Amino acid sequence: MKKKSPSTSNKAANNAKRQAILRSVLEQVPFDGWTESAYARGIKLANLTRGEADLLFPQGIRDLIELFGANAEAAMQERMGDEPGFARLRVRDKITFAVRAKLEFWTPHREAVRRMMFWYAMPLHLPLGMKRLYRSVDVMWRGAGDTSTDFNFYTKRALLAGVLKTTILFWLDDETPGCRASWEFLDRRIAEVLKVGKTISLAKEWKPSEIIEMVQKKFRRAG
Repeated sequence: MKKKSPSTSNKAANNAKRQAILRSVLEQVPFDGWTESAYARGIKLANLTRGEADLLFPQGIRDLIELFGANAEAAMQERMGDEPGFARLRVRDKITFAVRAKLEFWTPHREAVRRMMFWYAMPLHLPLGMKRLYRSVDVMWRGAGDTSTDFNFYTKRALLAGVLKTTILFWLDDETPGCRASWEFLDRRIAEVLKVGKTISLAKEWKPSEIIEMVQKKFRRAG
């Protein structure tokens, strides 16, 4: 049996510590938000020192939130890979499945997601939220088999970003059994995106600003 190298073992040990801190911080976030106090309390509950935590999360809460989002995407990818017959689904069904998988992973931590949305909405953090949103929709499209590299690459991600953001906001306040209303809302938004996508595919010579304006108008009417 091949032994793990010291670097591999250290990486695994550090990742386990990172996850332990995140789990502990998530217990505090519903009460304190993504704050320094939640971070400090989480470190104590994980039985680690502040020095150890700062080595694992050099940028503190910012790195913790990044890990929270990365965990959701990893779980989403795993669900997509494990789902029988996923490769044979229509593209719209693959995307719907991906969005649901992400939100279902987050369901036990819905209040933490709400606090995260507030955190990302702050002017200083807005660019970070945009980057995280892009990564998420990019993973979804790639998982759905998208290989486009032209104009469609960007329009697909821009449209799905709007769907994901509005669906998350709707889902946060959804009290229907099994979040049924959220999945119905998601289906409607996906349908709207397909309509917009067909229109855009006929207008590749449009200026980006004109496309953005059209998409925003479409979503305002759908909301």
